[in-house]
Amino acid sequence: MESGEPSKKSSFQLQNQPPPPPPPSSSPPRPFSIKSIIFVASIAAGIQFGWALQLSLLTPYVQLLGIPHKWASLIWLCGPISGMLVQPIVGYHSDRCTSRFGRRRPFIAAGAVLVATAVVLIGFAADLGYLFGDNLATETKPRAIVVFVIGFWILDVANNMLQGPCRALLADISGNSQKKTRTANAFFSFFMAVGNVLGFAAGSYTHLHNIFPFTTTKACDVYCANLKSCFFFSILLLLTLTTIALTYVHEKPWSPEPGNAGNLGGGEIEDEEAAAAETAPVPFFGEIFGALKDLKRPMWILLAVTCLNWIAWFPFLLFDTDWMGREVYGGDSQGNILVLKLYNNGVHAGALGLMLNSVVLGFTSLGVELLARGVGGVNRLWGIVNFLLAVCLAMTVLVTKLAESSRRFITVDGVTVPLPPPAGVKAGALSLFAVLGVPLAITYSIPFAMASIFSSSSGAGQGLSLGVLNLAIVIPQILVSLGSGPFDAIFGGGNLPAFVLGAIAAAASGTFALTLLPSLPPDVPAAKTVTAGFH
Repeated sequence: MESGEPSKKSSFQLQNQPPPPPPPSSSPPRPFSIKSIIFVASIAAGIQFGWALQLSLLTPYVQLLGIPHKWASLIWLCGPISGMLVQPIVGYHSDRCTSRFGRRRPFIAAGAVLVATAVVLIGFAADLGYLFGDNLATETKPRAIVVFVIGFWILDVANNMLQGPCRALLADISGNSQKKTRTANAFFSFFMAVGNVLGFAAGSYTHLHNIFPFTTTKACDVYCANLKSCFFFSILLLLTLTTIALTYVHEKPWSPEPGNAGNLGGGEIEDEEAAAAETAPVPFFGEIFGALKDLKRPMWILLAVTCLNWIAWFPFLLFDTDWMGREVYGGDSQGNILVLKLYNNGVHAGALGLMLNSVVLGFTSLGVELLARGVGGVNRLWGIVNFLLAVCLAMTVLVTKLAESSRRFITVDGVTVPLPPPAGVKAGALSLFAVLGVPLAITYSIPFAMASIFSSSSGAGQGLSLGVLNLAIVIPQILVSLGSGPFDAIFGGGNLPAFVLGAIAAAASGTFALTLLPSLPPDVPAAKTVTAGFH
């Protein structure tokens, strides 16, 4: 070593070790290929299939179980809360996992099994509640609600166990190649879109329960049985994709030995105490605080842009179908049966918009690399589409005003009810859904790719780096979930105040991305690339 005192790595740094030479009798290692990236990224389709089912089917199911409306929104908070805690914890431990199966694969496998368990609990909540003593004649079924909430929390924890290690595994596979990293995250975004399309399609088909006749029970009506059947397909898809990926892509066991993990230059570590301190385990919360303290300026800017980006996204993602039913169609979820029917028609139109959004999201994901080259870099692309997001969110005001100005009414049995909006207004609203698929594809891919690249260039562990990035996503979600209602009430109710706030946040995010977010460092030459230990 050039200096007599070896440098000590920060708590945010965890170096990859070079893989040991294979024994003479072992088979030659499998070369990296795009197939490895596709197999791992395809797990996102199984994850997102379940999320799409939640968005399209769980709200009516919650009403069937009798969960009070005022508590329903709190149940949805378990997603961001579990994401805030689980992903950094899982990322921290997956960076240091010494299992013979590798660092990421055990967490991915465990997450998939937990998802299957949670989905069974959710689907059979009504049956289990009845088995434990619920009275079917009462509106509220407390035992079923307990089973449902437990399953829902397990599902969110398991999904976070899956997503973080999956993205970290993609970063490990990609090594120090920025192009591979961007391509891997683009494929992950593409398969998220595939899962969305499959989930929304399954949720809209009302006869899946005929395939599984046993799902219809005394405690579970046809709608509930259809939900069970959809979840069975969700389990089958996720476990199949996970098994294929983990069978094809193998990790070599990681070892924290000082000579391997901390000294890539080939020289000997002279100070044994320094080497021991370098590899000594750090308590998790100390690691998180150390990670935040040791973040470089590019990562701080990335976190700021990501935070503003998700402040812009969450109001629309949470209330998009409600906006269609309430503002565009003029319905009311708490009104008379005719107004409620109009509201439900708007929600179904919003579901069609989500389907269009997912299709555009999928195609855009495949073209991220080409788009980035066309505009001069991923940071410029992200900045440009954030302004597109701001314009689309602002356009919701125009669509709403057009719907209100063209609203027609009829009188039925002495009650005045609005008619559905004109075709032009519906087409305008659906067009917004579709166009928003473009910035959503960038949001699902580029921030994660940049976090992986920045962490690789600074020697940081991929799992913890992506867990820290996830904090910039879930904290805005919690703030939006808790604050959007009171904020909207200040301006007279409705969804538009939150959408306008989102447009402002998107414009700020775009400005920071174009002016402050640094360009990515150059790719490491092939001769200097440290292998990730796969075969």
